[in-house]
Amino acid sequence: MGDTTLREIVYGKGAHVDSVACVEDIAAGLATRTVAGYPHSIWQIVEHMNYWMSYEVRRIAGERPSYPDHAIESWPAHPNPASEQQWQATRQRFGDLLAQLAALAQSDAALLEKSVLPDNPSLPPTTARAVLQQITAHNSYHVGQIALLRRQFDAWPPRRGGDSW
Repeated sequence: MGDTTLREIVYGKGAHVDSVACVEDIAAGLATRTVAGYPHSIWQIVEHMNYWMSYEVRRIAGERPSYPDHAIESWPAHPNPASEQQWQATRQRFGDLLAQLAALAQSDAALLEKSVLPDNPSLPPTTARAVLQQITAHNSYHVGQIALLRRQFDAWPPRRGGDSW
């Protein structure tokens, strides 16, 4: 049966911007632009989300990926992808990882309540549902940043639409 609300929020619903729509129509040139005073490009934000989605999918699967020593390790150092193909691959990976999260959200209750070991051994285990809720909130925050950058670049709303008020 799964958690339909959680699955819907993975992709964006209600107050949450549609994650795929927000990214799918961005050209590489726009993805690499930066704003004075803001440290990241859209490409860097999407890569950062990909890093953490992959990390959490692996944790739910029972793997123990290494937690970065510093937050900056989950961000690309350069604001630009190496090529248009790299930006396309980043967007493809983004959609694929969102699909994995959505599939996990639709899993049966046993998987959603499965124990997931914490990154910090001094903390108690959590559940797959809680991990999914956290990564979904993380994504919503960063997709909001992308929406704001798109507005700054006069590239809002996305082709498939989005709130413009």
